[in-house]
Amino acid sequence: MFLYKNKIVITGGNGRFGLKLKKLKTKYKLFFPKKNELNILNFSTIKKFLNLKKPKYLIHLAGLSRPMKIHEENINKSIDLNIVGTANITKACSDLGIKLIYFSTSYVYPGTKGNYKESDSLLPKNNYSWSKLGGESSVQMYKNSLILRVCMTEKPFVHKKAFCDFVTNFIFHDEVAKILLKLINKKGIINVGGKAQTVYKFAKKYNPKIKKTYAKNVLSSKYPLNPSMNVRKLNKIIK
Repeated sequence: MFLYKNKIVITGGNGRFGLKLKKLKTKYKLFFPKKNELNILNFSTIKKFLNLKKPKYLIHLAGLSRPMKIHEENINKSIDLNIVGTANITKACSDLGIKLIYFSTSYVYPGTKGNYKESDSLLPKNNYSWSKLGGESSVQMYKNSLILRVCMTEKPFVHKKAFCDFVTNFIFHDEVAKILLKLINKKGIINVGGKAQTVYKFAKKYNPKIKKTYAKNVLSSKYPLNPSMNVRKLNKIIK
């Protein structure tokens, strides 16, 4: 199938990050299919839309994230949207030769020691991260793909308190949007995030009045306190 080099299909375009991508000024022509045009749980609609648009790239954002507890309370929905849906997208991209970029999460790492490299062992601790790793499993089988393990958040930081004992790599959605197109021709896995630091230290830069709170008192053992990633590979690419 002939693919147009300047076309990118983006699933999940109405999500928090997808809305940022809609504002991008780029040489690429971006398509944000509605659910009735491309349903990740309906393989025929995926193939039909991709055959119609003939993109070179597909950025897969569609899935289930918040509220986190829904992954524990409704595993069917979590499995369908994050594992089955991603497998369907992967199969369609493989059939048509389309480059697939999949958004995963830093939570697939064990979260105990931090500074995780892309090659480090994985050990999800909650159903959300298991569902994202399930999606990764199908994407890994397709060699014309890129997995981004991302740690991003809304701007401005929406909470009045921030964890002073939880180390992560928060980066704002709009910052990821700006660097994403620099990554789409890469393959394999890339950790995507900012400087490893506590959530409190990150948030305090933008809100000096933010108050401290402790993750160990709020989160269960399913959320280890240091899922921070080594982002050296990312920084070398975007320099």
